[in-house]
Amino acid sequence: MAQESGRSADDERNTLPIERGFPIERVNEIAAKEGRAKIHYRPIATMHKWWARRLGCVFRTICLYALVDDPETVSVREPGRNASLDSFVGGTSDVQRLVESVDLSDPESLWELYPKDVQVEGKKILDPFMGGGTSLVEASRFGVESVGYDLNPVAWLVTKKQLEAGRTDLGELDAAFESVEDDVREEITRYYRTPCPNAEREDPRADDDPAADDLLGLDADFEYEIGDDARDELAAHDHHAEVMYEFWVKELDCVSCGTTVPLFKDYRVASGRYEDDGRYNVFCPACESVVVVDDWQSESTCSECGHEWVPERGTVSRGREYTCTDCGQRYAITDAIREQGGFDLRQYAVEYYCETCDDRGLDRSEVKGYKSVGAFDEALYDAAEQAWEERDELREYVPDEAIPEGHLTAERNPIFDHGYHDWTDMFNARQLLCLSSLLRSIDRIEDRNLRELLLLTFSDSLMFQSTFTIYNLAANKIEGTFRLNSFVPQVEIVENNVWGTRAGRGTFSNTYEKVRRAVEYAANPTERYVSDGETVETPPFAKPIGDDASVYQGDMRTIDAEDEYDAVITDPPYYDNLMYSEVSDYFYVWQKLLLEDEYDWFEYDKTPRAESIVTNPFLDKTTEDFESELHEAFTVIHRALKDDGVLAFTYHHSDSESWGELLAALCDVGFEVTATAPVSADSNKFISGEAVEFDIVIVARPADEREPISWNSLRRRIYRTAEETRERLETDRNLAQGDIGVVEMGRCFHEYSKHHGEVRRAGDIMTAKEVVEEIYGVVQHGSDIGEIDLFLDLLEVPDPTFDDLNKLARGTDATPEQLEDARLYRTEDGDFRLGTWDDDKRIAYLRDRVESDRDGDGADLTDLDKAQFLRYRWEHDKSLAEYVDRWSVTDDLRALCEGLADATGDDAYRKLLEARLGEFE
Repeated sequence: MAQESGRSADDERNTLPIERGFPIERVNEIAAKEGRAKIHYRPIATMHKWWARRLGCVFRTICLYALVDDPETVSVREPGRNASLDSFVGGTSDVQRLVESVDLSDPESLWELYPKDVQVEGKKILDPFMGGGTSLVEASRFGVESVGYDLNPVAWLVTKKQLEAGRTDLGELDAAFESVEDDVREEITRYYRTPCPNAEREDPRADDDPAADDLLGLDADFEYEIGDDARDELAAHDHHAEVMYEFWVKELDCVSCGTTVPLFKDYRVASGRYEDDGRYNVFCPACESVVVVDDWQSESTCSECGHEWVPERGTVSRGREYTCTDCGQRYAITDAIREQGGFDLRQYAVEYYCETCDDRGLDRSEVKGYKSVGAFDEALYDAAEQAWEERDELREYVPDEAIPEGHLTAERNPIFDHGYHDWTDMFNARQLLCLSSLLRSIDRIEDRNLRELLLLTFSDSLMFQSTFTIYNLAANKIEGTFRLNSFVPQVEIVENNVWGTRAGRGTFSNTYEKVRRAVEYAANPTERYVSDGETVETPPFAKPIGDDASVYQGDMRTIDAEDEYDAVITDPPYYDNLMYSEVSDYFYVWQKLLLEDEYDWFEYDKTPRAESIVTNPFLDKTTEDFESELHEAFTVIHRALKDDGVLAFTYHHSDSESWGELLAALCDVGFEVTATAPVSADSNKFISGEAVEFDIVIVARPADEREPISWNSLRRRIYRTAEETRERLETDRNLAQGDIGVVEMGRCFHEYSKHHGEVRRAGDIMTAKEVVEEIYGVVQHGSDIGEIDLFLDLLEVPDPTFDDLNKLARGTDATPEQLEDARLYRTEDGDFRLGTWDDDKRIAYLRDRVESDRDGDGADLTDLDKAQFLRYRWEHDKSLAEYVDRWSVTDDLRALCEGLADATGDDAYRKLLEARLGEFE
């Protein structure tokens, strides 16, 4: 192509590096690693759960290629605290060379700055859909002023704390954590103990032993009761193990015989470890022991009681029915829950870790393992339940709201049918006791920043602290509440240790370590990149994350900025991809307990819903509503951007209709798309036409006044653009076919968006959706440029030559010979002449064709034959009626006449079409 996407060199606005090329290969090799190990690449992104976070390396690259355009405003240092401004060899002139060298064939010159400490002066960026804050975090590292908005208070808090983390004193944060630890750790962990299987049992305590009244060793400030049966079974042990996870199963009474039915999908507890690797820990339904078997899907024998059963066969079917083990009655679980007023929960297994045995150097299989629940475990939970009933002062530290009805809670996975009505129903009594004690202790921290960081720690750990968590049987670990981005009621539940042990996942203590690491990273950010196939980590950058950044809670459509921002870098909502407001309510109702007096947006029962830009069947928000609201959002963004500003965002959707709506929304408000690039998606499916979801970087700039064009002309430009783009990428870059297709698509979008609303086909304006469908066809199926298209291309070339014909014919379905046979060109006395309507040789050829038309209906004529013949007669004031009466006036003929008018500047073709052809239909 003669020039890259963007405005010409004669225009005032510069074409940005991100429009000319994007280093897909370099980004993707980091993205694959970062996606698997965010804790190492972007610890800041792991501070708290947020959904659909985009990768830091992607947004760092977007910032680099969108913000670094004027070398006079850019300074570059080698990473390291002591690096000086001149530590980057080359200075301004070298930066200019790197910027100017970026193009479609080789965009990697600017990539040299990816691991450098780059600062850009005088730029201001906006993210109106900041979500988890990735764009703001990455932009702030470039020293620009960054502003973010989000409707969701949880997103606001998460991003706020990420941006404040770099200015947090780590020693003070550790002291605050230690204060909480001193206050409640022992109180919490005493409820998560179990007799170690390796412990020595001692004689039962005598009635006059002072410890006889505290058989559980709780040292509690209330009197707890233990039933006589349980008291007789309790024995003292010389040490206890710590409970990592406690396994629970729901129980219902059989509606026919009254037998209590435990709702096991199967009887697996966990995969075997250590010397039992390849075997399975299973629960015996006869003696309630946890034993190891070779194959959970085959007939097995309990090593404790000799019971034979197939562990695969539980009492719950895929259809969410239970089967009574006594009478065989099958019944719907939700019906039974409704009729019986709820369900019961029973402990059945424990995963433990013994610090004492670990310190003694015992084998790992003796330090960490699985066992059945005993009298001590049951009595300890009962004591926790009693404590929760006694501790009225803790009630203010648990949510008192009902779970709001919504698409996720009432329609997709109707949790109310499963007996969950209030937020506290999602937790058992021990969890409520320990969580409320912990939150009360955090509330006592005086410093607001430290208190909020510990609140964020607490909130994130809630992911693994509800009765909606499960155990990953293959990986032997807990999985959080939102593993499926929804609320999914479980019949088998795993309860986590609230404070935590040396082992385990999602506890308060190891979540704090994650937050601590994020705070440390925010103050000393590094960058990981790939060099010669090896991952390299830079020294810390001089500037902490979050300087000159501000965040606001509210509807972005209320932003009143005008001509203020140099760039908008964001990740907008995607139709019905995720109901952020509904899932984030889970965190919100706990966070508001400490924040409702601090921030107005934490005083409500739930996060904003009606204002969310998303389709939501429960609120009767349709696809049309989403598209209308997205249009409003882009209108605000366009107004906020400077005339030479850039909008760069990631988008994630699958079908041409969705892309058509997006393109229409952008173009309608005054944008033109100038580039697209894939960043992390299974884009190989795109080229074959399969349905697939893409992660694509889309670049758009404020558009000039749009020019009318015929679809015939635009279609040929799109074909040429796609062909030339593909040729360059296949020749110069090592990209998958799907990646090439995405880049092609963006270049074609650019061609269309320069004419949005002005593209006519057979007299009618084409919609963006219609054009996108055509573009998809071009990208997926390649060129179908024939001899007529080739001729029209030649008409658009000033003083065409035979060399031009040869070049344009490459990759098409036409040949120079075909055009010569049709008298569409000839060479005469060394001159190259086109067979236009006024060329004698072409007209003679057309007369012969018309006269020899067998049936006189034009079936033997091409549309170009008809158009040129009619144009000739029009010029000489000869009647058209006798021919038009016989010939079919098709949309293709109309479109060709429009194309001829565009290609030649001869409006007679258009007048001919409007004034004559229409009269004879």
